[in-house]
Amino acid sequence: MDPIKLPLKHQSRLVAAVCMVADAGFVLFDGNPPWVTAGVLVVTLAVDALLAGPARLSGWVAVAQAAVPMIILFTTGLRIYANDAGQLIAGYRAGAWLRGAPAWASLGVLSASLFSCALFMGAGLAHALLVVAKAALLPWLVGRYTTARRAYLAELEKRSEMERRDATAAVTKAITEERSAIARDLHDVIVHHVSAIGLHAGAARLGLPDGNTKLAGSLRSVETSSRAAMVDLRHLLDLLHGDKSEGARQPGLDNLDELFENVRAAGTPARLEVRGQHRDVPESLDITVYRIIQEMLTNALRHGDSSGVMVTLDYTPDSLTITAENTAGSGNGHAGSVRRGLVGIRNRAGMFAGTTRSGLEPDGRTWRTVVTFPLEVSCP
Repeated sequence: MDPIKLPLKHQSRLVAAVCMVADAGFVLFDGNPPWVTAGVLVVTLAVDALLAGPARLSGWVAVAQAAVPMIILFTTGLRIYANDAGQLIAGYRAGAWLRGAPAWASLGVLSASLFSCALFMGAGLAHALLVVAKAALLPWLVGRYTTARRAYLAELEKRSEMERRDATAAVTKAITEERSAIARDLHDVIVHHVSAIGLHAGAARLGLPDGNTKLAGSLRSVETSSRAAMVDLRHLLDLLHGDKSEGARQPGLDNLDELFENVRAAGTPARLEVRGQHRDVPESLDITVYRIIQEMLTNALRHGDSSGVMVTLDYTPDSLTITAENTAGSGNGHAGSVRRGLVGIRNRAGMFAGTTRSGLEPDGRTWRTVVTFPLEVSCP
């Protein structure tokens, strides 16, 4: 059963029941002979019960309601309106649910019945017209108005929904165009320069005299880092172009070994320690943690000394904590300047309700950065 139609059925039955009670009450208290009262009561209740029927039969219900006073008047001679309430609701239903010729025909039948009965009961022409206006035309017009207002509101909602969709589509288009512009800039400028760095580093390494292993290792690290940067740039370009295939997946925790190998190849000792029981995390958080660790290692390379960096992943039932420790080098850029890397870490952590702490330890030399992400409690 349709959840919308069911309440409408209940309401139509309730309206019919109220009409039956109201009209039956006037019939019973009108003081007519019992046999007349019984006949009028049966006919009135029958036509009022039709008001609970489907809306498509509103025209026939109006005809039945219009026929009742005529039948009573010409068979009993009694000048009574036995079904006043039923006629009002029939007129409203005809105006609300019918269109075109059936609607006008229903109004005409109800008006003719009321007008004829009023004249037969001795009312003047003006009085008969007022009866028609009050008991037939007014309910019919209210029904028309209600339907027209409902259609108007539905049209407004439809237009509002279309405008919302158009606005969403416009925003999506603007974002897509902006991403495409960023992707073009990355491809035309950054990718070109990174490729050139790798090529020049490779050429320089090949041109070195034999025996200069330290410089050759540094140049090899530049080549490795440039290739890794190219891979990450390709991932970003694929994402900016909307390509979410497996090849476009960004690196995550599964790629940490490769990340640490690149740092070690650059000449900085880098160690990773995992504590607690490993847990799967959402893909978006997995990528974010990787990027935070990448930034921690970059900061250690830029501002730390040759002793290297220690990164710890600590899994607990309700959190994941990443800690990076390194010895600050002389003249490091940690203090007294805006640290964009730390700001980026803090912003990434904030997207997942994470907290960030960073600064020098009491010994004045060890720099520690701690990022903690809340996780859903694991089920035992």
